[in-house]
Amino acid sequence: MLSAANVHDSMVFEELIDGIEPIKRPRGRPRKRPKKLHADKAYDDKKCQEALRKRSIRSRIARKGVESSEKLGRHRWVVERTLGWLSKYRRLTIRYERRDDIHEAFLHLGCSLICLNYLS
Repeated sequence: MLSAANVHDSMVFEELIDGIEPIKRPRGRPRKRPKKLHADKAYDDKKCQEALRKRSIRSRIARKGVESSEKLGRHRWVVERTLGWLSKYRRLTIRYERRDDIHEAFLHLGCSLICLNYLS
């Protein structure tokens, strides 16, 4: 999901959760939502917590001023690593395009190249 550069991620949190596609399982009906969500301290907000509670998703969010977010590192390193791989493509590091569909197309192309390099 793309948002404006000056919008905090927690403002589009509910739309992002609702945009998750059904999770396919070997048997039975596909689950609509994940069971648990891992996030950093930026999402420690009553609005985000209520949105997860309403959708019956357990949250693992480090609390501001109470917990360290280091425990979440073992789950988040996959995302951080992939974002690091995407940053080697200059066109994705600095957004030159005004239209979001073009930027998203370059993002898909970058992810495809990462998958190709990872598999070979």
